[in-house]
Amino acid sequence: MIGVVIAMQSEADILLDEMKIQRSLTVSGKNVHVGTVYGKELAVCVCGVGKVNAALGSQLLISKFDAQKLLNFGVAGGLNASTALCQVYQISAAVQFDFDLTQLNGTKIGTLDEYTENYLALNLCNETFEQRKLGTSDRFNDSPADYKLLTAELGADIRDMEGAAIVQAAYAAQIPVYSVKAISDVAGSGSTTEQFLQNKDKALQNLKAALPSIFKNL
Repeated sequence: MIGVVIAMQSEADILLDEMKIQRSLTVSGKNVHVGTVYGKELAVCVCGVGKVNAALGSQLLISKFDAQKLLNFGVAGGLNASTALCQVYQISAAVQFDFDLTQLNGTKIGTLDEYTENYLALNLCNETFEQRKLGTSDRFNDSPADYKLLTAELGADIRDMEGAAIVQAAYAAQIPVYSVKAISDVAGSGSTTEQFLQNKDKALQNLKAALPSIFKNL
């Protein structure tokens, strides 16, 4: 069983439209859809926005639906010239850039207490997708300080609000984890909110077209 963790209903719909849904239910306040797509059995959890929701949705799929691997996909923000609007990328590594124990133990920003490195590596689902590094936090903003942290210090290419938390949950359960993102906005190109609203649908359509390739090797 593949567990698919998706933040927003609009993101989930591009997969649910293709699925043969066998049952839909609500577990711990999260909507879950179980069925098949592209020859794979899966459970899709629409978890809600943010790291806690993402971790809850991930653990729900692992504990209640016996997910043997986790997949996260959706729209995200680009941070540099290596990310193009509406392009699809797979995530090679992810960090929680709002997690900071530097003052306590001297570790790099984003280093979880149980690890020695701040970035956690993901599995790769398809060689044809370009790889990028992801920074995750519970913030959607145009903060210059966050941008500097993400780019100059952490070397991230993409930012979102769920991905690295899903990776953390997968690591705890010792199962593979995959993530694919389509770029809805790029930092430094005007308001990220306006870009998101303008480009979200096109980015999701490009992501939908990539779904067969994403699931082929899962």
